[in-house]
Amino acid sequence: MFMGEYQHSIDDKGRMIVPAKFREPLGSSFVLTRGLDQCLFVYPKEEWALLEQKLKALPLMKSDARAFTRFFFSGATECEWDKQGRVNIPANLRQYAKLDKECVVIGVSNRVEIWSKDIWENYFEQSEEAFNEIAEKLVDFNFDL
Repeated sequence: MFMGEYQHSIDDKGRMIVPAKFREPLGSSFVLTRGLDQCLFVYPKEEWALLEQKLKALPLMKSDARAFTRFFFSGATECEWDKQGRVNIPANLRQYAKLDKECVVIGVSNRVEIWSKDIWENYFEQSEEAFNEIAEKLVDFNFDL
């Protein structure tokens, strides 16, 4: 399980050190792709395989299903660590997530998310204000704290 929030930076070559706490659970090879809310999702290969099966099961005749599958798979790339524990984030993914220099790496249960620091701070501020309202809606999913 991934959890926590860490401040990091990306160098001029697009490399970022991922927190050591996340490296072992991600394994030596993992998948990086476009995420929702303008961040990047990082999945261990086992979790990616589960997600891949769910996406394959979506009905091909539905345009939303095709669009969502394209979004996820077209941005996906298999990554490995370098000797310093860095991952090289491809330019297209850095551009999508607006990753420039400062970024935030967060653990979200079965995946890691990489955010632009500015986008994360804005998102967190807006979400924090609506947290109680969101929590109330989760009761509809049989979720209780």
